[in-house]
Amino acid sequence: MDKLYILTESVIEKLKAAGADMAYCIAESGETREFNVDGGEFSLFRTLFDNSLTITAFVGGRKGTVGLNSFDEERVDEAVKNCIAAAESSEPDPAWALAPDSGEKYFKKGAVEPDLNGLFDRSAELVEAIKRDYPLIVIEQMIVAHENSHTVYRNTNGAVYTMDAGYYNFDLMFSAHEGEQGSSFFSSGVICADLEKPAIELGSIKRDLEDVQKQIYTKPTEGKFTGTMVLAPACLGDFMGSIVAKFASDTTILEGTSIWKDSIGEAVADKRITVSFAPHAEGIVCGQSFTTEGFIAEDFDFIKDGKLESFLTSLYIANKTGVARAKNGGGSMVISAGDKSLDEIIAGIERGILVGRFSGGDPAQNGDFSGVAKNSFLIENGKITSAASETMISGNLADMLNNLVALSKERMADGYSLLPYAAFDGITVSGK
Repeated sequence: MDKLYILTESVIEKLKAAGADMAYCIAESGETREFNVDGGEFSLFRTLFDNSLTITAFVGGRKGTVGLNSFDEERVDEAVKNCIAAAESSEPDPAWALAPDSGEKYFKKGAVEPDLNGLFDRSAELVEAIKRDYPLIVIEQMIVAHENSHTVYRNTNGAVYTMDAGYYNFDLMFSAHEGEQGSSFFSSGVICADLEKPAIELGSIKRDLEDVQKQIYTKPTEGKFTGTMVLAPACLGDFMGSIVAKFASDTTILEGTSIWKDSIGEAVADKRITVSFAPHAEGIVCGQSFTTEGFIAEDFDFIKDGKLESFLTSLYIANKTGVARAKNGGGSMVISAGDKSLDEIIAGIERGILVGRFSGGDPAQNGDFSGVAKNSFLIENGKITSAASETMISGNLADMLNNLVALSKERMADGYSLLPYAAFDGITVSGK
């Protein structure tokens, strides 16, 4: 950490001497200790090292950025020169700015030092549990790792942030087979700050294994109907990511293409929906501590009780457009839980589909989407009837938020986010 501290101090001084009016740099060194499992057997253990340095300078309102993966002095000096040159060749923009001085701060998150014996034991335990309890599952690949990083951020306004962070990561790719029949591949993963619980109890790993075993034999959807779509937590997170990208991101706010551009404080969703970006929430592992602009990351509500509270906008876009800056850079999504269990939600659905994964193109700017429901189940008369194949789903993202049927009591915590199941009416489901 001392080396990174000295390096960032030197870089900032060199940038200022070269003519930078404002600048920041981020130096990070990381170490990954990784077990690989292929075909259900341990195949590899390795240690990976990574260094990165990002340099950004502003000269006369012009911005330049350079990144490199070395701390070699000659290469760093060359990067400083290239960064200044990149800034001088760009177009000036008075909206560029950095946060006011926040002084020096230290952050420590997660498990910085690894327990490799414990990690191996939990990994072996997971492999054995899958073989014992899910005999039809084939582990195509499992990567289990401890990752840590040491980071120093420094800018010309006096901010110096140092951070030590680390976590355990379980990442699985698997399918299910019986005779010549097989399911499609599916991935499930989780990060955690300790090894207190068996890995199979974390995130949605157990549920995902159970579901994939039921997807060996699928049934094509007949005809076309308008019904209820239930999104599994990870799939809900993907849909919400598309909503942010289309309606609340830097690009759409700057270009004025967001259908929500004038909707701050107004209802854009069912009042039961609250969506937050909360790096400090319980269950979030190694959430963001600071932004590249030099602000300390804070939790904030994106949608609260159905009302739009904030865009996901940077300081630059805030200065360009007059909207408020988001209090962190996004990520660490938390969506409110509901008052019904998943089983109760399904029991109330006449006809619909439970979607584990969605494969589709980029939604239209107005929120229209269409794609294939993957790893999914048909719902009829309050019951899951069969695994679905050859099934398309389509709808509109903005309409979907206002057609909420229910959110589940259960929420999936994978270390990155905290998400429930969510059911929405008015979705078109079509098969052959």
